Amino acid sequence: MNTDIENLFKDKVIGQPAGLFVIFFTEMWERFSFYGMKILLILFLTAPLLSDHPGWEWSRENSLSLIGTYASLLYLTPILGGWIADKITGYKWAVIIGCFIMMLGHAFMVFETTWSLYLGLALLVIGTGFFKPNMTSMISEMYKGKESKKDGAYTIYYMGVNAGAFFGMMLCGYLAENLGWSYGFGLAGIFMLGGLIQFWLAKDLFGMIGERPSKIHEVELPQNINEESPKEHDLTEVVEKLNPFTLIDKILIILSTIGGVLYLFNDPMSKIGNINLLNFNVGSLDGSNFTIIFALVLFLYLIITRILRYNPIVRDKIIAVSIFGIFTVFFFAAFEQSLGSMTLFARDYTDRVLVGSAATIFKVIDTILTIVPLAIITWVLYLLFKKTFSKIPYSNIILGLTFAFLWYVVYYKVSNEFSKDVTEVGASWFGILNSFFIITLAPLFSKWWESKYNPSVAMKYGIGLVLLGLGFGILVFGTMGIPQGAKTASVSMVFLILAFLFHTMGELCISPVGLSYLSKLVPGRMIGFMFGIWYLAIAIGNKAAGSMGGMIDKITAEYSLSTFFLIFTLIPVGIGLISMLLNPVLKKLMHGVK
Repeated sequence: MNTDIENLFKDKVIGQPAGLFVIFFTEMWERFSFYGMKILLILFLTAPLLSDHPGWEWSRENSLSLIGTYASLLYLTPILGGWIADKITGYKWAVIIGCFIMMLGHAFMVFETTWSLYLGLALLVIGTGFFKPNMTSMISEMYKGKESKKDGAYTIYYMGVNAGAFFGMMLCGYLAENLGWSYGFGLAGIFMLGGLIQFWLAKDLFGMIGERPSKIHEVELPQNINEESPKEHDLTEVVEKLNPFTLIDKILIILSTIGGVLYLFNDPMSKIGNINLLNFNVGSLDGSNFTIIFALVLFLYLIITRILRYNPIVRDKIIAVSIFGIFTVFFFAAFEQSLGSMTLFARDYTDRVLVGSAATIFKVIDTILTIVPLAIITWVLYLLFKKTFSKIPYSNIILGLTFAFLWYVVYYKVSNEFSKDVTEVGASWFGILNSFFIITLAPLFSKWWESKYNPSVAMKYGIGLVLLGLGFGILVFGTMGIPQGAKTASVSMVFLILAFLFHTMGELCISPVGLSYLSKLVPGRMIGFMFGIWYLAIAIGNKAAGSMGGMIDKITAEYSLSTFFLIFTLIPVGIGLISMLLNPVLKKLMHGVK
């Protein structure tokens, strides 16, 4: 294995092994297809039947119920996918399998039929389970013994994530809204196919890295991780022997899992297809609500009883992680409105028509936003060609062809936009703002975290949640003039742009630090289990986002759209202030971990 690592580091691109950029471009195409499809989903499901680009005209509640379940499952299947890679396939083949299954999922989405939609989403969920946890595991193996270079590697990797999301939402959204939904779904599938072929043809470059299943699944993170000392390692050995999973623990895991999965599937099935798997009542609760509450109670009992069986220091640290996990649920319940209710707001309540100088300025800015990042990434592609063409020529050829096609789509978009006197900004365009702001603001936040003014994790969570709430507060202010029950309006797009800016700043305070602190607080042998718990927290947040976002019509009809956004203002700000107030307590629970 060391020989394979040394071989990878012989051919460097921008100071990193060329193999990292194979992973970079594979991740970029996967995120391109994933986000390109995801931002279209809510627009397609809710689009009127009688329109230039007819959709299915589902209610917003039903659409967001399905999307919430889909998004939630995307964070649960990687727990199983990581285990399969560890025990059976290895990371490399898990990535290939995941790419292939996701490519099939995108292909089925093109047909725009009921059966193909559900099958496509199911395949995307399964494929993501194989793909998501194992790309970072590949990087983990590549950098064994080269830990000093990991921060730079993950910076590049996450640039690929955001670049793919940026171009996917921009271009898939543009084709879908201007030519038809099948063009947007199809474009996502084409680039997923390109990513699959490129990685498969380049797999020999990695040697045995990612080939053999490892005994312990390592969760690698894009931050520095405190290494365990031998003394700490011995302690975790003792802790694990004293606290094995009992039969009761396993039963609680099974029952809570069954309850959670039943709720996830029953929610959209009962609303969309009138198929109620939980058709009973317990007191004033219907079967669906009773099931999810019962599952959560069982799960909380499991967590609490296990925490109480650890030694005091470990117990305190896990309590701290659990509290941050609760904050994470609230964060994602609001933040994930970005591709749900906020996309609907962009389409139905935002003035997106520009004329005259405003249209010209937008066209120029949009062109710069498109061309400059693509030119930079193409230059990286050229550097990769120089280093690896003799070793993986066919992979490079496929990668080159996908980039040539990407440039063609960009040319089509730019030339078509400049030929129009009036510009209508697509509702999907606003989705790119998050990725754009991440790319531009991440270096500033990174310098802040490295300075003497670096706040504690509780303060970071507090700041992030308050910023998230303030972003929705901007929308509250912008929608105050919209009448009760209104289905359309023409609010200035400035409010939505500012909201995405604040939301991204909030994300930069929370998303990168959550897993980092989990890795520092939890003993090494427990990381796999707690990583699964963390994904579960994000999954719950995503489902809550769909359920809460689906209330937009009801709240708007009974009160106003401002009231709807006010809920997402007050809750995050309130939870953020609680996090700040708990800072001394959480610091004590963390026992000096920084």
